[in-house]
Amino acid sequence: MKITDVQVFRMATPVHKTAGTNWLFVRIDTDFGISGWGEGSLQYKDAALEAEILDFGKFLNGKDPRRIDWIWTSLYRRVTWAGGPVSMSAIAAIDLALWDIKAKSLDIPVWELAGGKHRDNVRVYANGWFEDCVEPNPDIDQEAAPFRQSAEQYASAALELKNAGWTALKFYPFGGPQVITPERIRHGIDVVRAVRDAIGPNMEIGIDIRARIDPWSASRVAKELEPFNIAWMEEPILYDNVEAMAEFARSVNVPVSTGEQLYNRWEFRPLLATNTVRMIQPDICHCGGFTEIRKIADLAETHYVPVAPHNSNGPLSTLASLHLDMSIPNSFMQEIFVSFFERYQDVLTNPIDITNGVATVPDGPGWGADIDLDALAKYPPTDFTQVEDEPYLAF
Repeated sequence: MKITDVQVFRMATPVHKTAGTNWLFVRIDTDFGISGWGEGSLQYKDAALEAEILDFGKFLNGKDPRRIDWIWTSLYRRVTWAGGPVSMSAIAAIDLALWDIKAKSLDIPVWELAGGKHRDNVRVYANGWFEDCVEPNPDIDQEAAPFRQSAEQYASAALELKNAGWTALKFYPFGGPQVITPERIRHGIDVVRAVRDAIGPNMEIGIDIRARIDPWSASRVAKELEPFNIAWMEEPILYDNVEAMAEFARSVNVPVSTGEQLYNRWEFRPLLATNTVRMIQPDICHCGGFTEIRKIADLAETHYVPVAPHNSNGPLSTLASLHLDMSIPNSFMQEIFVSFFERYQDVLTNPIDITNGVATVPDGPGWGADIDLDALAKYPPTDFTQVEDEPYLAF
């Protein structure tokens, strides 16, 4: 079997925080008539990502797609300036497509190719459920506080999720500049309290800070969060400094998670070696695909750390992450953007099922679904300007 073509397809996402961004897919064709699909969505950097994938495609032409690990190592080791978000996301997109091809050639699902099931379905948590709970406030400096959140709206939306069968959710109650104020702490805590009161004690809550505040401010927030029994405090500070993250995690009484902006096992190794982070969240579209995220999960297992793959991307990211979750022992939960889910179902040839807070993948070989190009064409890619059009203003 030989690779004959590598093609890139892009589509617009639903509106999320700003005017939206794009999802990027790769399809790899072979002389056996088998095609594999991957995703490397890299918010606001898809032009660079597409160029990297197509450049790698010149190397891939004529290669045997079943040599997955050799191709991965070649793309990572046999180049100058390896690593980083663009190259690792390109490798991820290609790698996912190769797993899809090999599983299809054997007429088995990817989870079977990966060693078989640890579980029949995957517990999921909701993100993006609060899109209608953000009210622009022209009286507040947009750099300092780009939105004002309604605790009552959050409570109502969270209760709707619970009544729909979801058992876990995540949201972002703290925004603004790195150094927080007592007013911003109080406002964020009011939102958390309203949600906890609405959903009761048994539904899991994840609080994502998204590295918006500094360690001193984050420690004040962590102290205030203790009474609400949160499941995790995500990216409480900037992710670049492992020692700072570890010191913070040791100093607080809430579980800390991180990892969405780390790109391979070598970047996760020093973080896990601190034995302080309670959960890691590698992103299958950015950390080198199915091949690398499995190795990261194995490394985490040696430190007794669960894996909850980050997933703010498109439908193939979601499918691939679910196949991973089914095939590793230390899976915790899977992130699902409910505000994206309808579009996922529209462009997939087979739907993902989520019922009562658990997800199952479609039956069939490979990922169990391909991208419907006719459906994709309904959502032409969005134009945007990096930095100006991105939603994170106050760093």
